Amino acid sequence: MDEAALRVKLGAAIRERRMALAVSQEGFADAIQMHRTYYSSIERGERNLTLVTLWRVAEGLEVKVSQLLRDAGL
Repeated sequence: MDEAALRVKLGAAIRERRMALAVSQEGFADAIQMHRTYYSSIERGERNLTLVTLWRVAEGLEVKVSQLLRDAGL
């Protein structure tokens, strides 16, 4: 699997979790102190996340990083 496909799969898993919480992208980005457009690019799989950024997103979604990776099939 190439890097772009990995990012897209992870972004989709993140989006699913956020939507399950019934939170908008803007509201979620604000809650984790991230710019909305940056967060949006994560969900679209356009960002190569650092471990710290992935941890911030996971914390906001109230899951472990490992669970996000499993949800993405990685």
